[in-house]
Amino acid sequence: MASEYASMRIEGRTPRAPVRRIGAWKLAYADFLTALCALFIVLWLASGATSEERSNLAEQFGAKPVSDVVASQLSALDQAEATLRQSELLSAKTGNVSLTREVDGFRIELIDLDHTPLFETGEESLNERGLWLIDLASQAIIRLAQPISIEGHTDSQPVMRPGYSNWELSAGRANAARRALIATGVPAELIAGVTGLADTRPLRPGTGDLPQNRRLSIVVHIDERP
Repeated sequence: MASEYASMRIEGRTPRAPVRRIGAWKLAYADFLTALCALFIVLWLASGATSEERSNLAEQFGAKPVSDVVASQLSALDQAEATLRQSELLSAKTGNVSLTREVDGFRIELIDLDHTPLFETGEESLNERGLWLIDLASQAIIRLAQPISIEGHTDSQPVMRPGYSNWELSAGRANAARRALIATGVPAELIAGVTGLADTRPLRPGTGDLPQNRRLSIVVHIDERP
């Protein structure tokens, strides 16, 4: 690059040698060093920050929050599963609850165990523990805001009541769950169906007599269409 020169003359003295002006590239280099120093300062500050503080720092520089970026990359099923697994219904680890992912949703099983039953023997109404689990399920369902179906299941032990079978018992328990969900805040319009299936769908084939088959299934239907 050609250099520019100028002669400097001080009155009363002989002319001095030409003085070279500062080139434009030096100014650009100084700006670069300033920016580099700023970058190192930001990296040093970020190295000792928590993840939340780093996220806030990134937002100040115009970046999207990490949670927004991650959420945009998840499918509706993934987001629903994350919501369910973070809910108190699953995190309480009661032993009465299981979650299964299906093609178009999730199956939440509320299982009546011998040592922690959800119903009294042969009765349709939920006991105190059953109502507590329904309340926890309700909180998760409200957050999802997706349609659900409720299924009632029994074991293969016959009901010792004239004119009353496991079909009536399973349907009555499913309806009891429906009423309890609505009472704890689930909008009635989210409930797409209520079914009593008696002992026709054991948890595992050939184990219809096991107490674990006495359960309520809440099926969450997820629509992934845009």
